[in-house]
Amino acid sequence: MDNYNIQREELEKIYGKISPFEFKNRLISLANGQREKSAHTLLDAGRGNPNWTAATPREAFFNFGLFAVQETRNTWNEGDLAGMTKKKGIADRVYSYIENNKNAPGIDLLKKIIDYGILEKGFDRDEWVQELADGIIGDNYPCPDRMLIHIEQIVNEYLVQEMCYNKPPEGRFNVFAVEGATAAMCYIFDSLIANELLSRGDKIALMTPIFTPYLEIPLLPRYNFEVIKIRATELTEDGTHTWQYPVSELEKLKDKSIKALFVVNPSNPPSVAMKNDSVKLIMNIVDNDNPNLMIISDDVYGTFVPGFRSIMADLPYNTIGVYSFSKYFGVTGWRLGTIALHEKNVFDKLLRMQPEFIKEELRLRYGDLSSDPDNIPFIDRVVADSRQVALNHTAGLSTPQQVQMAFFCTFALLDKDNIYKKQTIDICHRRQKLLFDGLGLELRKDPYDAAYYTEFDLLEWACHYYGDEFAEYLQKNHKPVDILFRLAEESSIVLLSGSGFYGPEWSIRISLANLSDEAYSKIGEVLHKVLDEYVHSWQISFAHV
Repeated sequence: MDNYNIQREELEKIYGKISPFEFKNRLISLANGQREKSAHTLLDAGRGNPNWTAATPREAFFNFGLFAVQETRNTWNEGDLAGMTKKKGIADRVYSYIENNKNAPGIDLLKKIIDYGILEKGFDRDEWVQELADGIIGDNYPCPDRMLIHIEQIVNEYLVQEMCYNKPPEGRFNVFAVEGATAAMCYIFDSLIANELLSRGDKIALMTPIFTPYLEIPLLPRYNFEVIKIRATELTEDGTHTWQYPVSELEKLKDKSIKALFVVNPSNPPSVAMKNDSVKLIMNIVDNDNPNLMIISDDVYGTFVPGFRSIMADLPYNTIGVYSFSKYFGVTGWRLGTIALHEKNVFDKLLRMQPEFIKEELRLRYGDLSSDPDNIPFIDRVVADSRQVALNHTAGLSTPQQVQMAFFCTFALLDKDNIYKKQTIDICHRRQKLLFDGLGLELRKDPYDAAYYTEFDLLEWACHYYGDEFAEYLQKNHKPVDILFRLAEESSIVLLSGSGFYGPEWSIRISLANLSDEAYSKIGEVLHKVLDEYVHSWQISFAHV
């Protein structure tokens, strides 16, 4: 047996048993091997890394970095060795730098960012510029460790704009800058366990399909949660997935023994935002049936849906909002993310309600942080837990990362016409249309569709276009993995199985973010060809009956 067939047999054995991302890596190896025998270019549409970047805020960032280095040399200059930035008069000096470098890339945005903090936010001139300059140099520990003071206010305003549709609840959110949404997930899970707000074996709910770590983490021995799945099984009259949640599924949350709800909104892989009626129903359930429900909402794809509103905006008391800058600004390598929690929240309430023996344990855990450890807010416990508490003084996202985050946020806040947002939304929807044109299918318009990914259910397609008999033939004679194999081996196209996200067994996830426009036409055409061949085989077998 040749190496290719051995590879394929091994992949068949592990399909459905490992993460779809790990399986995808094996498919890439298979596709690369076949690519060497053909003229095909590898098309990996299983990856969510966007192929665009926000250039102008980066130009402003790096240009400001040169100013900050110049400031260090003004303090102390011995060749390769320099000093630290000085606050007094630094605002005047940055404006002089801007005036002397009028034609430098990003300089106009840099001026607007400095102006925004001073004129719009009312920051002290030198305090604002010094925080940015010292931050970009990165010569001090983050202080405060949760987030730098002025930058937190800028990021908070951005989150209100993008996650609350500029209609925030009363009060304020506290923000913790973290190393992307992945770190946010780890920190939140760990702190919920450390504070015994969740314990091993507790019942939690996941809104599925969902990003695979949310499926995998709760089952680890450390957590071993009982998982209740809230499934997005709603269909249109013609049998098409809407990727929304039926009332019967949402009503599972009335069960008071469900302590926490984890949701990715817009979802992954369908990348469809939860409709307003579903949010209202969850609000009603929390108000009347399960008031202590802890909600963690991962909203990374929210910026790709016009008018998006996170659950944290409508249920701020119950919700931790997780956000990553990676997709919107093309900064997966920067690891920029936030955890946002309203100043009044159920997590702090539940801490106050803990029995005395647990409070005593937690006093020992957090005693070095405060003379009154009982009243340390949950968000600050997350910060401490991110460094195993004892190293709390070294907690916090690196200050250059925080400055880059602030530049992205201010760039978006200044973009009153949403020019950049419209560009990114248009990229995704244009590619989705090219994919469906290649498939020869009509694309249903959906105001909740982020179009960052599309989840294509092959059985839904089979039933809709050819009826139940063909769908039965497909299931009897083929396996979902067969299509993934054929795309990889015949055309060097790599897609992800949707079943690994707890989506339909015959669904596939196609990332619309990481390849050229032309690639999606090709993927659609090749997938169309493969499906047509299955139809042709069925028609021949049917004719022989």
